[in-house]
Amino acid sequence: MYIEPIHTTEDSLELLGGKGRSLAKMTCAGFRVPGGFLVTADAYRHFVADNELQAKILKEALPELRDGYPAFDRCAARIETLFFQAPVNAAMIAEIQSAYLSLGQGDVPVAVRSSANAEDLPDFSFAGQQETYLNVRGAAAVADAVQKCWGSLWTAQAISYRHQNGIQQSSVAMAVVVQEMVPSVQIFLDVEEPNLDLSKLEEYIKSSGHILIFASAGY
Repeated sequence: MYIEPIHTTEDSLELLGGKGRSLAKMTCAGFRVPGGFLVTADAYRHFVADNELQAKILKEALPELRDGYPAFDRCAARIETLFFQAPVNAAMIAEIQSAYLSLGQGDVPVAVRSSANAEDLPDFSFAGQQETYLNVRGAAAVADAVQKCWGSLWTAQAISYRHQNGIQQSSVAMAVVVQEMVPSVQIFLDVEEPNLDLSKLEEYIKSSGHILIFASAGY
């Protein structure tokens, strides 16, 4: 009811969100996409409806003027409290956990990734404004991470971005992508440039939020 395979032929942005829809298309086109499944945006909508959250969220998702500028951090914190105090339907949790357990034996490490219906659009990207959780292991932890992804639809950054771009707060919903983690590999960057300053490269990689294991220069 709430789960689609990563290779689904569904093509609905409202059901799969931007990221989920793109990954499904890539998988169906034959690209090597890590395995997993999609928790559709209908799960988010039913969670919100079951707990009568929509009216409360929209009441909170308003800017607070601070030094003449709109601020959303306090309203986002209040919405976060609403989300994590609300229980998830037991049948929904069971379906998410069953989909995770079907990936393989043991606690398969997965990435739990937000996929909103207003992201990855021609005019709006929402890049980095909603959450992704890496190396999530265990059925209960995956279900918990899905709920956290739903809540990240209402981060201060996401609310502010929609406000600035005229996107109705009432129009958004969140699907979630659950994908198997791909083992890391060692990569060597061989640049024939004797004057290359690796310290600047290292600074850039760290500032972008990635992890640099080791960098050295040998001439």
